[in-house]
Amino acid sequence: MRAAVIHERNAPPVLEDFAEPQALQGSTLIDVDTAGLGGWDVLGAYRLGVSYPCVIRGEGVGHTTDGRRVYFGERSVQPFGAWAERTVVPSEEVWDVPDDIDDKTAISMGIAATGAIVPLEYAKIQQGEKVLILGATGTLGLIALQLARHMGAGRVVGAARSEQALQGLKSRGFADEVVCLGGDNDSAALKEAADGGFDVVLDLVCGQPLLSALKATNWGARIMTIGTGAGRKIELDIADLLFRNLSCIGTGQRPPADRQQIWQRLLRIAKEREIQVDYADYTLDQAAQAWAAQVAGPHAKITASIRRS
Repeated sequence: MRAAVIHERNAPPVLEDFAEPQALQGSTLIDVDTAGLGGWDVLGAYRLGVSYPCVIRGEGVGHTTDGRRVYFGERSVQPFGAWAERTVVPSEEVWDVPDDIDDKTAISMGIAATGAIVPLEYAKIQQGEKVLILGATGTLGLIALQLARHMGAGRVVGAARSEQALQGLKSRGFADEVVCLGGDNDSAALKEAADGGFDVVLDLVCGQPLLSALKATNWGARIMTIGTGAGRKIELDIADLLFRNLSCIGTGQRPPADRQQIWQRLLRIAKEREIQVDYADYTLDQAAQAWAAQVAGPHAKITASIRRS
């Protein structure tokens, strides 16, 4: 079968023939129709413990051998993955897609939207509170802006490093205000955008942006941190905490049954609330271009049509 294959660490994928997956006890064979790509796929392909060659894992939608149309997350049995004509996935990670949900919505409401709704619900946003989304220009950030509003936020601010992408969020009404990070005083810029301070921060990047946001919070703020794209460490001056009462929470992982219920609920919310997602569409033949776009930061959810021979 054709697949997008990675042969070594820090190497881009190559489209080539790859061994066919075989049915395994407790797993499901899937003919892939549409594959998704995200930041974790890039990081995960090069993490320790990965054996090469391997297919880009990704998430996707396809059909089982008995005709079920299903979604599956980034958990294909190694060395297989979504960026191939076929894959094999643990059966508990294979979920039926409703007939009224298209492939791309099923994918975007999987890993990205789950990463937004779980921490925002943990934060228990109160009506009218001010919410900051750090890393707002990616797919997860775009969904988070909309969900925060849906949950009752009174002011929603997006922050990231792309001025053009941020202005797009503001002009389309997803954010009340935006802050381009990397200036002379990001904390001051964030405070100004919040008109004082934030009650909830959804941190998708960590590093210096998290430290800047911490200094722009109100008493009793909740910081929900789920990503490390800007670095895993911050140099914290304890004085920045002495006169604040805040919590910083990581939301962790959940078992498949819980994630399935969250995903099903997100599908309903996406339809009822008309959640918008930006897409960048490719084909399996364009796997290398899609990979390069993801590495560069696409400000969209990358998907690919998988055409089987």
